[in-house]
Amino acid sequence: MKKINLKPIFAIVICAFLFLSGCSTAYYSAMEKIGKEKRHILVDDVEDVKESQTKAQEEFKDALTRIKELYALDGGDLEIFYDKLKDSYEDCDARAVQIEKRINTVEQVAADLFSEWAGEIKQINDAKLKASSQRSLSDAKIRYKQLDLAMNKSTQGMYPVLAKLKDYTLYLKHNLNAKAVGSLGGEVVSIEREVTALIDDMNLSIREADNFIKNF
Repeated sequence: MKKINLKPIFAIVICAFLFLSGCSTAYYSAMEKIGKEKRHILVDDVEDVKESQTKAQEEFKDALTRIKELYALDGGDLEIFYDKLKDSYEDCDARAVQIEKRINTVEQVAADLFSEWAGEIKQINDAKLKASSQRSLSDAKIRYKQLDLAMNKSTQGMYPVLAKLKDYTLYLKHNLNAKAVGSLGGEVVSIEREVTALIDDMNLSIREADNFIKNF
């Protein structure tokens, strides 16, 4: 049986703990020791947001599918369909929390990176090199701003949909009957429109993430 080297994994876990604990200086120092500068950390964190948004798209689609299934229900056990909708809502809600945390991490690392970058530019004596580095910083900030706007727009778009999913879940929990299913059926068009818009926003955010990573 092949022996797994747990040292790199352990180091990454410790680094993550330091960052989450607010010890950003210690975190960055620890990451540098394993070859990760702030630039690398930022790219990895943007990848994490992208991954979460990709998963969120499928989870919100699944929730919409559950509602459509309820509307088309012809007999069957309403408890089963309620449990499916509840699970879908909880998956979406948990994913939204994860995405927001990951975006907060991206924003913190980006702020720290740009601050460090600006400070180091001041230490460059050669005028041409200094001007070139300043242009690179300005370009990076512009690309990041576009990414940040797209990430936050797609994040804010999750909450109206989550609120509706929660309403539907609780309503169905209290009224497991054909009348309740009929009431929810009238909401299908509305939430389908919102889910479609949300997925479009997430696709834009994912494209901005790809563009940022490619050009950073």
